[in-house]
Amino acid sequence: MTIQETTAEAPAGYHPARDETYYRLRADLEDFLYSEAELLDSRNFKAWLDLFTEDVKYFMPIRRNVKFGQHSDRENTRSGEGISWFDEDKWTLGKRVDQILTGVHYAEEPLSRVCHMVSNVQILTIRENENSQLEAEVRSRFLVYQNRVEYETYTFVGKRTDTLRLTEEGWRIARREIILDQNVLLAKNLTAFF
Repeated sequence: MTIQETTAEAPAGYHPARDETYYRLRADLEDFLYSEAELLDSRNFKAWLDLFTEDVKYFMPIRRNVKFGQHSDRENTRSGEGISWFDEDKWTLGKRVDQILTGVHYAEEPLSRVCHMVSNVQILTIRENENSQLEAEVRSRFLVYQNRVEYETYTFVGKRTDTLRLTEEGWRIARREIILDQNVLLAKNLTAFF
């Protein structure tokens, strides 16, 4: 049974069995995420932007220190409520890319040297959306190293949950939630993409 056949039986999404089809799909999704990281590291921002669907949601909450037992309800800010590091769509992502590519972005002139590492890729669910497109919810860990000018060095570590959609052009990112594993941002700015 293929993944597509199984999703038709469970439209709400399911946890895939660990079979040959699963491992083949996971390898494809890992390759996609590694290729995305390479586009960012090589500063190919326009091609990176093309990896997103038109209806993408790109979200990074601010994390708070909360009492024990309140983590699920209060630790992370919510999309559309209050403030967050990023709560963007494709248009705002495009404006950030355009700003960097002007060459006069005060925080990215000269451009930073950045290295993205992606690991621990897991497929959480697979489903068909309302347009009968295959979507995979994928969790991964990341480490982003950024070096600016001469001595400014920042390290960002965290988790991502992506909804990857299979389109006619291949896999595309329809949703990305980035959980940065620090409460206070130690970098002077937040110009890196995750």
